[in-house]
Amino acid sequence: MKNVKNGKLTALSQTLRRNMTHEERHLWYDFLKSQPVTFKRQKVIGNYIVDFFCAEARLVIELDGSQHYNDAGKAADMVRDQYLKDNGLTVLRYSNLEIAENFAGVCTEIRNHIGRCT
Repeated sequence: MKNVKNGKLTALSQTLRRNMTHEERHLWYDFLKSQPVTFKRQKVIGNYIVDFFCAEARLVIELDGSQHYNDAGKAADMVRDQYLKDNGLTVLRYSNLEIAENFAGVCTEIRNHIGRCT
């Protein structure tokens, strides 16, 4: 995985951290922040900013709003996910609706994945 500094993406990632969505805040403050492994928010990886990243588990977690469900969004996500997979990362995607309606199930799935990888 390339670790090249990208000033524009770094500035954008800082802005995104300050302005997390409701679902991102919920997952971060109510689950990820308390895990035994370190997660980073809005992490720059290559030419992308991922919602959450755990280096130890080689895990990316993406929370998807409505823009991810149109044809352009789906196509962009496929390219992005392939790039991340080609760099040895696992991508777990959850819709905002899943966070709202099945938070415990999402947390269990993430916890299980972390347990298998660490």
